[in-house]
Amino acid sequence: MNGISHGAAKPVANGAHYYENANGQTSKGTYEIVEALETVHNPRSSSNSRKQASACLEEAKTHSEAPYHGFTLASDKSQPSIVRHFGLSLLEHAIRHRWVEYSDAQLTALRDWVVQFAFQIDEHDPPYIQNKSAQLWAEVAKRSWASEWMDMDELLIRLWVGPLVQKELVLSVLETLSEDIFNSEDTTAALRGHELSKACVDIFTPAAVLAEHFPAREKNNNVRSGDEGWLIRIGELLHSCVANGIQDDQMKGCAVKALATLRAAIGWAIPKAIMAARCVEHMCKCLAAPSASVQMASIEAMHTLFCRSHFQSDEFLAIVCPMYRGETISLLRNLYDWSIVNPADIDEVKYALAKKLSEVLSNLGNFIEEKPLLVPENSDLPGFLNLLFSILRNQSLLISIPVLNTWVKLLKSDTIGGSDAVSPLVGSLLETCSQRLFRYEALPDDSVEPSFLFLNEDIDTVPERHAFLGNYRRYCVQVVEIIVRRKPFDAMYHILGQVDDMLENLYENQPPFQMETYTKNSVAVLRVDAHFTVVEAALTGYVKWVSAHGSSPQQDEHERNTMEANFEKWCQHLLRLNFQDPLVRKRVIQVVVEFSTKAMDKMPSFALSILEHILVTRPVDNFGFPAYSDAIKELQNGSTHELHRLAMWFPDYFISVYGELEARINDIVNTETLDDRQTVSYYTFLFIITHRSTSIDQNTRETRLQGFLAPIKRSWQDPELTGSLSSFEGFCALLGMSKVQDYLASRRVHEIADWSSAPLDAEGQAIQTALSGHFQQLPLRRTKAFLAQSNDKLKKGSQPYLIACALWQDTIPLILPNLLQLLSHAHAFHNPENWSGLRPETQMIVRRVLTDRFWQAGISTGSKDDFYARVSGTKSTLEGFASSIRGTIRMIRETCYSILFCMSRLDEHFYGFKELPGPLAHGLFADAHALSSHQMSVLLNMVRFLIDDCPVHLRNHFLPPIIATMFTQIDSKVSSEWEEILKKSQSTSEEDNLTDEMKEESILRQLTFTAVTTVASLLDPQRGNPPDAESSSKTSRDQTSNSNPTTMRNFVLSSPTILEPLILFCTHALRMRDSRCCGVITRVFRSIVPEFAGDTPIASEIREFISTEVLKACITSLHEPYFVDLQKDLAQLIATIFILYSSKTNTPRQIILSLPGITEEKFELVAQKVMRVSSGRQQRALILDLLEGLRGVSISEQGKIKRDVKKERSAMQERYMNVDEQANSRTEGSPDLGGVADMFG
Repeated sequence: MNGISHGAAKPVANGAHYYENANGQTSKGTYEIVEALETVHNPRSSSNSRKQASACLEEAKTHSEAPYHGFTLASDKSQPSIVRHFGLSLLEHAIRHRWVEYSDAQLTALRDWVVQFAFQIDEHDPPYIQNKSAQLWAEVAKRSWASEWMDMDELLIRLWVGPLVQKELVLSVLETLSEDIFNSEDTTAALRGHELSKACVDIFTPAAVLAEHFPAREKNNNVRSGDEGWLIRIGELLHSCVANGIQDDQMKGCAVKALATLRAAIGWAIPKAIMAARCVEHMCKCLAAPSASVQMASIEAMHTLFCRSHFQSDEFLAIVCPMYRGETISLLRNLYDWSIVNPADIDEVKYALAKKLSEVLSNLGNFIEEKPLLVPENSDLPGFLNLLFSILRNQSLLISIPVLNTWVKLLKSDTIGGSDAVSPLVGSLLETCSQRLFRYEALPDDSVEPSFLFLNEDIDTVPERHAFLGNYRRYCVQVVEIIVRRKPFDAMYHILGQVDDMLENLYENQPPFQMETYTKNSVAVLRVDAHFTVVEAALTGYVKWVSAHGSSPQQDEHERNTMEANFEKWCQHLLRLNFQDPLVRKRVIQVVVEFSTKAMDKMPSFALSILEHILVTRPVDNFGFPAYSDAIKELQNGSTHELHRLAMWFPDYFISVYGELEARINDIVNTETLDDRQTVSYYTFLFIITHRSTSIDQNTRETRLQGFLAPIKRSWQDPELTGSLSSFEGFCALLGMSKVQDYLASRRVHEIADWSSAPLDAEGQAIQTALSGHFQQLPLRRTKAFLAQSNDKLKKGSQPYLIACALWQDTIPLILPNLLQLLSHAHAFHNPENWSGLRPETQMIVRRVLTDRFWQAGISTGSKDDFYARVSGTKSTLEGFASSIRGTIRMIRETCYSILFCMSRLDEHFYGFKELPGPLAHGLFADAHALSSHQMSVLLNMVRFLIDDCPVHLRNHFLPPIIATMFTQIDSKVSSEWEEILKKSQSTSEEDNLTDEMKEESILRQLTFTAVTTVASLLDPQRGNPPDAESSSKTSRDQTSNSNPTTMRNFVLSSPTILEPLILFCTHALRMRDSRCCGVITRVFRSIVPEFAGDTPIASEIREFISTEVLKACITSLHEPYFVDLQKDLAQLIATIFILYSSKTNTPRQIILSLPGITEEKFELVAQKVMRVSSGRQQRALILDLLEGLRGVSISEQGKIKRDVKKERSAMQERYMNVDEQANSRTEGSPDLGGVADMFG
C-alpha cells in the first residue's frame, strides 16, 4: 500500500511530513476529491455532473491512497469543514472495511493518524468534526486496544489535560467504547468482548478498588495509566463545572457529555468504584445546576444507576440511601415542581425530564420495598413518600404510572404498608386511585380533560392507549384492594358513601337524560362505571380480608356481620333507585350481583331479591332511537348474564323455588317479544339451576336436563336438515340465498357504486328479515348455549362435570355429522370455485357482498363509535343488506367453532371418536384458504384450544391430521397474502386506497402473529402436559396407563406428518415482512435445531432441509434492509446451524461459500473461531462480520430518513403499553372466537 508510510509518527507533533506519497510528489488525488465535493454541493451543478462526482467520491474510498488523502484533507484547516469531514470518512472506510488487509506497520500509521488528528482538535472545529474524530478513535480502539495498542489510556490522559474541547473528545471516546462494549450489539466490539471489557474495567476503576476487588488480577499488559481511573476524573470534572456555576455553553456541553459518559459506564461499573468516585454526590449536585440539559443528563445517569439491582448492604447504604436524605428530597421536589407542564402548551424539555424523574423515583421507591430494614433512621421517608404521592397525582398518566406501580409494591409490604410514614397518605391514595379508574379512552376526541390531552400527546395508536390504560387501571384496582384489605371497615364505608354522593348528583353540570340525544359514553355513564369499578375492587379486598379472618376472629366476626347487613341495605337502596339510562341500570345489577356472590354468598335470600328485581323490572325498548335501543339490548344481555352468575352461585336455594321461577320464565317468553338469544338465555338459567344443584334427586335432574336437550337432538336429526346439508346448493337454499341472488341481480346492484346510499325496498327488507329467521331455525345458538353452560367454570372430575359428560355423551355423535357439514359449507361460501355456475356479474356481486367492512385502530378514519354509527345507519340500504348476508355466514361459522370448543371440554366424549379427526380436519380447513385473514385468525384461535385440550393418551389418534392440515393451509394462506401485499406495495399509485391496504396488512400481521405463536406454543420446551380428567371408563384408564406421557413438543417433533408442514411454514415465515413474527420464528428454530443433530433418518432429512432452505432464508433476510433490527437473531440462528450441523453435513459450508465475496480462507478462519467460542454474542458477531458485505442497512442508517427521537420511549414506558400476560391469562370459559368480529359490518 503506497499511501501509508511505514514510519510511526509522534501523535503530539505535527506529523504530516512523515506521510508523503510514494513518488514524493504532491498527490493530485486530494485535488480531485475537493473538486468532486464542490460539484456535489454546488446547487448550480447539473444532475449528470453531480452523479459523476458522487461516483468519483465513492471510488476514492477504495483507492489504496485513501487513508493518506483522508488524513491530509482532514488535517488541512484551510479546507472547508465539509471537505475535512469527507477526509475523516475516508479514514473511517479504511478502518471499518479494510482493517484486516493492512500490515502491522500500516495499521500503526493509520492509528497514529487518528490520534494525531485528535490532538489537533480545537474549539474552532465544528461539532461534527469533533464527534467524527472521537468515533474514529473508538473504531481503532475496538480493533487494537489492549492488544497491539497499549498506551491508549496514557494518550487520553494527555488529551484530558488540554482545553475543554479535548476533554469532550475524550469523554466521547469513553462513552462510545462503554456503550459498544457493554450496552449494544456492536459486532466489532463483540469479537474482542473479553479483552475490551476487562480493559474498560481497568481504566475506569480506581486502582485501590481494583486491587481490592480483583486481588489475583494479572498485572501484565497493564492498559491503564495513573491511579485515579476515569470515574474519579469525570467526577472531578463535574465538580469543577458545578463549582464554577456552568458559566457558558462550552462548560454546559462538557458537563452534559461527562454525565452521558457516566451514564454509559455506571450500569456496569464496580459499585465500590462508584462509591469511591462519589458519583451519586456529583449527580445530585448537577440537579441543582442552572441548566435543564445538565439536569436531564444527571437524571438519565441516575436512572441507569438505580435500574441496577443486587447491591450489597454497604453498597446500598452508600449509593442508594443518600437519595432519601432530606436535602436530596428537597432538591428532587423542587426539580419536580419546576417540571410540571400545562397539557395545552407542553414544554417538551420539562415534560421529558418529569417522565424520566418519575422512573428514577419509582426505582428508589422499589428499593425501599425490597430493603426496608436497611434504610437509615435519619432518612426523610415521609418526605420521600409525599413526593411519590405528588407524582402519582400528576395529570399525565405516563408520568404517574411508574410511581403508581411502586405504591402497589409499597402497600403490599408488611413492613412499609402499615408504617407511620404511609398511614397519613392512605386516604389520599384511595381517593386518587378511585378518580383515576375513569375510562379515558371513551372520551370524545375534542375533550379538553387534562389527562386525556396528555394521553393523546404520549401515545399515538389506539391499541397501545388501551393497553396502557388497562395497566393503569389494574394498578389502581390493586391499590384499592390492598387498602380495603388493611382497613376494611373505614375504607368500605368511605367508598360506598362516595358512590351515594355521586348518584345523588349524577347529572350535575350535565344535561338531563333524553332518549333522543342518548350516547353510551356520556359523562354520567363514565362516572358510574368508575365508581362501581372502585366498589368491585374494594369487594375483592374485603373478601381477601374475610378469608384471612383478621387478627381478632370474634371481634372481626361481629364487625363483619354488621358490615354485611349494611351491604344488604345499601344494595337494596341501590336497586330501588330509578335510573333511566340502561347502561347505568346494567352497572347497578352487575355491582349488586358482585356483592351477592362475593361478600354475601351466605345470604341466598338477598340473591333471590336481585333475581326478582331483574325479572320484574324489565326495560321497554324504543326502536325510534337506535342508540338508546342498542343500550337496552346491552342491558338485556347483561341482565341474563347476571342471572346465570346467580344460578351458578345459589343453585340449591333456587331449586327450592324452581316451580315459581319456571312459571315466571315461561310467562316472560310467552307474553313478551323476545329474540331467540333472550329466549335461550332464560332457559339456560333454569338449566344451570337443575344441573348444578346438589339437593335434587337424580331422576328428577336427569328428566329435566334431558327435556332441555330433547329439542336440540330432534333438530340435528331432522332429515330435512340432513338433506339440505348434503350439498353446497342445499345449504344455500336452506338459508334462502337463491332469493338473495335473484334480488341482487334484478336490482343490477353491480352497477351501483355506493351501496350505502341505495335504500332497500320492501322486498329487500323482507328477504333481510327472512335471512335472520333462517339462521334462528338452525339449532346452532341453542346447542352452543346449553353446551357452554354445561361445563362453564367447572373443574374436570367434579360432580357437575361428570353429570355434563353423561348428559352429552350420546348427543354429541348425533350433532357432529351435520355440524361439520354446516361448517364446511360456511367456509365454502367464501371460495370463488363454488360460484362457477353463476354469471360473471353475479360472481362480482358475491365477492363484494363477502368483503367485510371493518374498523382498524390507528388506521381507519374516525372512532370505533363513528364506525358503529355508520354501520347502524346503513341497515336499511344495500350495504346493510350485504352486511346481513355475510353476518349470517359469520354467525354460522363462529357458532360452529364455539360448539366444537365446548364439546372439546368434555374430553374423551369428543376426542375419543375414532372417525372424527379426518372429517373434522376437512370441515375446518378444506376451504379455509378462501377465508379472509381475520376470519382465518378466528379459526386458528379456536383450533389452538382443541389442540391444547386434547388428552395426552389421545394425541396420536386425534392431532396429526388436524395440525398437519392446519399448517398446510396456514402456509398457503399467509405466504400468498404476503406475496400479494409485496406486489401491491411495489405498484402503489396515488389513486390506490392506501387506508384499505393498511388495514389489510394490519389484519394479515395479526394472522401471521397468531400462526407463529401457535408454533411457539406447540414447541415450547417449558410446556408441560395438562392433567387428564378422571375417566369414568375402565378403557380410558387402561389407555392412559399404557401410554407414553410425552410432552407436546416431543410429540410434534417425533411426528413426520406434523413436522413437515410446520417447518415449511416456519421457513417461509423467516421471509415475511413482520419483525415481531420473524423474531419469534428465529427463536423457535434455535430451540429445535439441536433436536436434529442426531443420526436418525428423520433427523438427517430435517437437518438437510434446515442446512439448505432455512439457512438460505436467514441469509436472504439478513441481506434486506427491512430485517436490519433482526440481524442479531438471524446471525445467532445461522451460527447455531453451523455449529451443530457442520460435523454431520457439509451443506452449511457449501451454502455460505457460494455467497459473493466469501473466500475459503476467510470462511475457515471464522469457522474455527465460531466453533471455539461459547458466547452467543461473539458467535453472532463472527457471523455478522463474515457476512458484512451482504448485510442490509436500515434506511435511517443510510441517511435517507431521520429517526423520530421525540416519541422514543424508555423500556419502562414500553412495558406499560403492552398487555400484561399474567393479568390476561387463559380462563376456563369459552374463547372469544369473535376476535374483532364486533368491529365488522
